[in-house]
Amino acid sequence: MKLEDVRTIAKSHGIKPNHLSKTELIRVIQAEEGNFDCFGSAYNGVCDQENCLWRQDCLATAVHH
Repeated sequence: MKLEDVRTIAKSHGIKPNHLSKTELIRVIQAEEGNFDCFGSAYNGVCDQENCLWRQDCLATAVHH
């Protein structure tokens, strides 16, 4: 998902994107939605958040060991 798309989603939640990175902004949105603010933190591609809007982008940026 592009940063501009993430900013649009943030604004729809009443979050001001300011100068947050894509990862920081997604984590703020996750928390606002009542979810774990874990974007980009999946270890070895393991994530139990099956219905997460950010899952595909998250797993692409997650730590791989």
